[in-house]
Amino acid sequence: MKISIESLAEPSLVFRNGKRGIEPRRVLSSGSKSDNLNVINIGLVGPPDDVAAVRKWLGKLDKFQVAREANAKRYRDWPGARVALASEFEIPSRFVRSLDQDAVEDALTRVQRGTGFEDLLEMFASQITGLFRDGGPDCVVICLPEVIGDLRVDNPALSAIERRALERLQAEEESAQMSLFQPTPEELQAAKDLRVQADDLLFRTFYRALKVRCMQHQNAVPIQVIRRDTVERADDKGHSHATRAWNLAVSLYYKAGSMPWQPADLPSNTCFVGVSFHHLKRRSGSLIYASLAQAVASDVEPFALSGAMIDHDQRRDKQPYLNKEQASNLISEVIKEYLRVAGVTPDRIILHKTSNYQPEEVEGFLEGSKDAVPSCDLIWMRPTPLRVIRRGMEEPWRGTLVSVGDESYLFTNGFIPWWNEYPGPHIPAPIEIGSAKHTDLKERAREILALSKINWNSTEGMSRYPVTLSFAKKVGQLMAEFPEGQTPNPSYRFYM
Repeated sequence: MKISIESLAEPSLVFRNGKRGIEPRRVLSSGSKSDNLNVINIGLVGPPDDVAAVRKWLGKLDKFQVAREANAKRYRDWPGARVALASEFEIPSRFVRSLDQDAVEDALTRVQRGTGFEDLLEMFASQITGLFRDGGPDCVVICLPEVIGDLRVDNPALSAIERRALERLQAEEESAQMSLFQPTPEELQAAKDLRVQADDLLFRTFYRALKVRCMQHQNAVPIQVIRRDTVERADDKGHSHATRAWNLAVSLYYKAGSMPWQPADLPSNTCFVGVSFHHLKRRSGSLIYASLAQAVASDVEPFALSGAMIDHDQRRDKQPYLNKEQASNLISEVIKEYLRVAGVTPDRIILHKTSNYQPEEVEGFLEGSKDAVPSCDLIWMRPTPLRVIRRGMEEPWRGTLVSVGDESYLFTNGFIPWWNEYPGPHIPAPIEIGSAKHTDLKERAREILALSKINWNSTEGMSRYPVTLSFAKKVGQLMAEFPEGQTPNPSYRFYM
């Protein structure tokens, strides 16, 4: 059996200042020559004490902060928003909404008794949506005490029969994960990050319900939740304030309408699409799967589209799949939306999926794209028990591509030479990648590696999975909160 191991080059990024590099914090720390300062207006909503604490902390985003972590190569000082993003964050008093503390505490008391969740939700949502108007803020920050940040309640919309069905699904999902390999806790979490679990339907969380309530508004802007603990936790408890400033500032910058960075060398006019499935409850009471498509391109903002509703028994090897018509319709909708936002149809579509493509899906995706797009690749990826050890003490480098016969394995995490560190507690695990039709898997691996660098919630510049699939979890978790027939906002800014 032929075995080959090679190291793919770390993909470059192009930043808002026109510079190129592989690491966001290093490049953005150098600033830019632009004299044009971007003013980002922030709204604040929350209980009075939490608003005061968050407002004071946000005021420091324009100032230099020292990173306290041990590895200075990985954790860089925060240079201030003017240097890193050529921006400054302003919080006009007219955009600050403090809730009545007694009313919040009364609603929380009633939540503990089984009522009050909707009242608490409406209390926050009415103040947030009141800011959604012409001349309003670019982004609204929601200040939450820990008790509300962690708040979840049993889903009251479920009947006893539906709850039992979901509990059986939950047990099935956990069993399927354990059968893949002997996983570490980190690997279990990584597997969960790929798809919405049945557990996500058993409970309603305040944060998800609030996001959906607000994004349905006609003039909605993205919201960003900040917990009180984030701004008050000491530097020696988790990330330092400098690292928190890096991550929050970039997230706010993106949600306010700017692009911090993009992969530099992805093929132009190529649409990368993640296909995923999520549990939903429909009005008739049966549990069904909802299909979703998440699309990304180098010159188009990521967007999401909902696809067909699939009966729960439309599964093969315990995995839901699309029939030919559903697959064809879904890819056709992606092409239409791409044409709307880009002005042209893509030259190529590359689909990503976390399970093997069924024959019906292959036929449908190829048929639905053939008249509009010259080329369509069907790539799948999944966790694997394979482990590789380098000679000596180092873990495999991120970007290592291992080929064993016809099988290919890509390390999207691993030892990072520019940090001189492996950012993980265990031996890194690759993802297995394959294709339903002939393609250059080495090129597809390079693209996956580049797409793993699109995560504007973090400034580390890398994730385990490409954004085509990591985006799916964020969208799928919110789908159950949408009223039946409601079309979700397609923009990625509303989900991260």
